[in-house]
Amino acid sequence: MKLVILAGGFGTRLGERTVEIPKPMVLVGGKPIIWHIMKIYSAYGINEFVICLGYKGEVIKDYFYNYRMRNNDFTVNLNDNSIVYHNFHNEEKWEITLVDTGLNTLKGGRLKRIEKYLDDDINLLTYGDGVADINITKLIGFHKSHNKILTISGVHPPARFGELIAEDKELISFEEKAQTSQGLINGGYMVFNKELLTYVSDDENCDLEIGAFDKLTKERKVAVYKTQGLWACMDHERDVKHLNKLWNNNEAFWKVW
Repeated sequence: MKLVILAGGFGTRLGERTVEIPKPMVLVGGKPIIWHIMKIYSAYGINEFVICLGYKGEVIKDYFYNYRMRNNDFTVNLNDNSIVYHNFHNEEKWEITLVDTGLNTLKGGRLKRIEKYLDDDINLLTYGDGVADINITKLIGFHKSHNKILTISGVHPPARFGELIAEDKELISFEEKAQTSQGLINGGYMVFNKELLTYVSDDENCDLEIGAFDKLTKERKVAVYKTQGLWACMDHERDVKHLNKLWNNNEAFWKVW
């Protein structure tokens, strides 16, 4: 079972931050957010990843190609260019396949273009900008028990400007960036059977949500795993600051490793 990460978008809403790097490489606590996502899954035993690259994909390639150098102390012998590493990072089990799926390709096309790298019938899918405290083992078990092609995680999004709770005219509480109590959205932590790939094509205009997911929904082949756990995505500059604040204050709810 592998995790497919959709990491090819332009991330235009992050402004200057994504001029030089793609959104999945924006840092939280000194590490790219895509690293945080992979660490979540790895904590539940998922160590094989397929990353769908697009905009500035070479930055993500470079990061993982040079991962050992970036994350260990080492000595270089300039006489023979040999390298001795003095410590080891905690991601030795990771196996990462990085695939250029096109600059302008929509998500459905990206997923179809990595089909040959998927061996198992059931795999995982997520976006490259969202963190959560979802139990991945329970999510997979839920999917297997419902005989659906796709399972989507339904999460409560954080309130963009904080949530006010009042009784009559009196303010009872104010929570900055609180989870909203109304409605669910797709949190991006998904499980799918390989049959999903018959609903998409490698055409760059093939979308995933508007298209494949719509059709599967009409056919009643989508399950929703409802979670009360916390979730957040890196969509705007305020999200970057919020996630870094949580990390720096040891309040990172997604840190399960």
